[in-house]
Amino acid sequence: MSAPRVIVGLSGGVDSAVAAHLLMQQGYAVEGLFMKNWEEDDAPGYCSAAEDLADAQAAADRLGIPLRAVNFATEYWDRVFEAFLAEYRALRTPNPDVLCNSEIKFRAFLDHALDLGANWIATGHYARVSHGGAGSRLQLARDAGKDQTYFLHRLTQPQLGRALFPLADLSKANVRGIARRLGLANADKKDSTGICFIGERRFADFLARWLPADPGPIETPAGQVVGEHRGLAWYTIGQRSGLRIGGVRDAGEAPWFVAAKDAARNTLVVVQGAEHPLLYAAGLRAEQLHWIAGRPPVTADRLPFACLCRLRHRQPLQPCTLVAYDNEVCRVRFAEPQRAVTPGQSVVFYLRDECLGGAVIAAAA
Repeated sequence: MSAPRVIVGLSGGVDSAVAAHLLMQQGYAVEGLFMKNWEEDDAPGYCSAAEDLADAQAAADRLGIPLRAVNFATEYWDRVFEAFLAEYRALRTPNPDVLCNSEIKFRAFLDHALDLGANWIATGHYARVSHGGAGSRLQLARDAGKDQTYFLHRLTQPQLGRALFPLADLSKANVRGIARRLGLANADKKDSTGICFIGERRFADFLARWLPADPGPIETPAGQVVGEHRGLAWYTIGQRSGLRIGGVRDAGEAPWFVAAKDAARNTLVVVQGAEHPLLYAAGLRAEQLHWIAGRPPVTADRLPFACLCRLRHRQPLQPCTLVAYDNEVCRVRFAEPQRAVTPGQSVVFYLRDECLGGAVIAAAA
């Protein structure tokens, strides 16, 4: 019997390269696939696709596996980037990594891999998946500091059912150690922190290419004007840096934070102090509710449902209660008020170590 065939998404980074090695050790027939998903520009220092492809090829050569390259730029623009811009135009703060996973890495890539005859796909995500007769479950990685289930919460059963995550039990230090022992050139390559597939760049300047400036006042909750913003789309709830506010120190030297966006008046509302009450919310309303299992964990008549949630990547899991849901809309109450509940970001639900799914935050409530 031939070994099961798995195609690994080789990004050029150390995680995916070590994932491929681990699968080879487990007896899989491993191949690599490099995805290029952005062609708007290749300015030096920003879009690093050529450099990443070279790193992926070097890793594949070292491991002794074949590497293909595929261009999903059209799919990325249509399925991810257009939605990304639409959210900013709506004055929300989207998370493109969530859509990248559900629409590109586990849809376009998965479909392409299956067309090539693969049995499985694999990535270098820090997450755990278990496959059984009742379906596939997404669970927390052993390394809580690297866990990436937040970004994977929109996966479906058909997507998750074909996925392998070889790094589930490893820390980043473990991964780099394995890479060094293998002699991989990318063993110490810095982790990517830029926009998914676009790279690291001055974000405001990048966004300005698609969103026109629309300046307006920056005010305190009492209505005192303390500055001018360049456009509400450029700011997010809880933001501290880049406000360029000076001269008002009513609360001592405490820094300023974005507390709200008043779209009707094109006004940015700011407060002083990281613990200001207006930065906190007791709950939220969310839309585009998605359950990984394909169904909610409880029926609506059995609510409220106590579980855990996180509002951003790497946030410690927070106790909460799902108090209502109707189709794709839900309401959540926190056990303790949460800071910077940001429309456009995701609230992701957990029960013990299992990621149940999540929704896009519409408003604090």
